[in-house]
Amino acid sequence: MLGLTRRILPVLIGIALIGGAAGASGWRWHLPRGMAPPPVPADNAMTRAKVELGRRLFYDADLSADGTMSCATCHEQHRGFTEGNRSHPGVTGEPGRRNVPGLANIAWFSPLTHADPALTTLEAQVSVPILGTRPVEMGMKDRADEIARRLGNDPCYRAMFAQAFPETRGRIDLAGMARAIASFERTLVSYGSAYDRGALTPEAKAGQALFRRDCAGCHAGPRFTDLGFHRLDLPDPALPDQGLYEKSGNPQDRGKFRTPSLRNVALTGPWWHDGSAASPAEAIARHGNRYAGTEQAALLAFLNALSDRAFTTRRSLALPAKRDRHGRSVCPLPRPR
Repeated sequence: MLGLTRRILPVLIGIALIGGAAGASGWRWHLPRGMAPPPVPADNAMTRAKVELGRRLFYDADLSADGTMSCATCHEQHRGFTEGNRSHPGVTGEPGRRNVPGLANIAWFSPLTHADPALTTLEAQVSVPILGTRPVEMGMKDRADEIARRLGNDPCYRAMFAQAFPETRGRIDLAGMARAIASFERTLVSYGSAYDRGALTPEAKAGQALFRRDCAGCHAGPRFTDLGFHRLDLPDPALPDQGLYEKSGNPQDRGKFRTPSLRNVALTGPWWHDGSAASPAEAIARHGNRYAGTEQAALLAFLNALSDRAFTTRRSLALPAKRDRHGRSVCPLPRPR
């Protein structure tokens, strides 16, 4: 994989990595040469209409109880689709339990969250922030019909659902919303870093050698995660967050959390499952590796080289315009190809 990624050209346009690959639905994935497209559920094939609808929904605060919180409230593009606080309170003011994870390359991830092995699809994950109660985030438990009513009052949404889901005649419901948001999230592809382009500095190359020796066992592969659940500290039944144990009930799972991806790691702080590490250096130290001086600087240089700045400004992933420069309503309906 490393030999392949060194040959990748810089980001140019759109999602802009060379070497596109067409999926079964005809959707064109813009990926590094040799990288397989992510899995896509058979009942939710990728289409431009679903992606554009999902993008609009991702940024829409009408999916929350009081109209103040969207998916993008916690997943900010300029931070690699995470946010800068240890955790984010929900619409009721209830504190968040865990740090907001970044969404880069989430299409390849399963399981999806810090400590729930049962959440394996993006479609299923959508309902957690919208309907969930532990903690309350967007606060719409038992109010899915209210979301559908709100969206149905918007002629643009009616047109977009009709184009995205002709098989249901454009029915607006939570299942369709989840399929559309999941489709957009699968386009959050990030392989344009200095590492990918083979543009590491000598210092970063030295850090890469350290990383391969000490870190790549868990932060493995092109996504820099083995997607496994691991514990770095001694189990402590007194801690309020017991990690994987809360789902499995197995005492051996106390304090285990899924390995986070290190893609865009320099942009996604604070770090750790609870956001308690204030710097990458602090997070590294918690692994028991006592780097100092030139070694620490080299490792941090390599981690910085995993940042894909184009990903944080890509227009196709940004808040869609709802009005043009003249103040007229805009409805982004893709043209049929």
